[in-house]
Amino acid sequence: MTPVTRQEVLGLYRKIFRIARKWQSASGQIEETIKEKEYIKNEAKTLFRKNKNVTDPKLIKQCIEECEARIEIGLHYNIPYPRPIHLPPMGLAHKQGRTLRHQEKLRKISKPIYLKSHDEVS
Repeated sequence: MTPVTRQEVLGLYRKIFRIARKWQSASGQIEETIKEKEYIKNEAKTLFRKNKNVTDPKLIKQCIEECEARIEIGLHYNIPYPRPIHLPPMGLAHKQGRTLRHQEKLRKISKPIYLKSHDEVS
């Protein structure tokens, strides 16, 4: 990892903890706010520890992009949890009657970048 990339990753890590410190839930309830703050901290720790040994520059760049996307989406929608994709159960199936495996393959391909690591951890 280059020094510039290292500084970028550490900056993102610090940014997440600053966001967690100032986080206010959409409902405004204290219990909900505390729960969401803990989720943000635990999710960040888990994902950063999981990826600490990544050395491939392309994979590091992908992780950084995912982190930035999740931060922006969380701040925009005021929810700390990954925003799910909404696809109808058979919405991607072809009219020719493709198999369920093909359906699952299309669903996996359509998954946005900010959900890739969430499925691996959860």
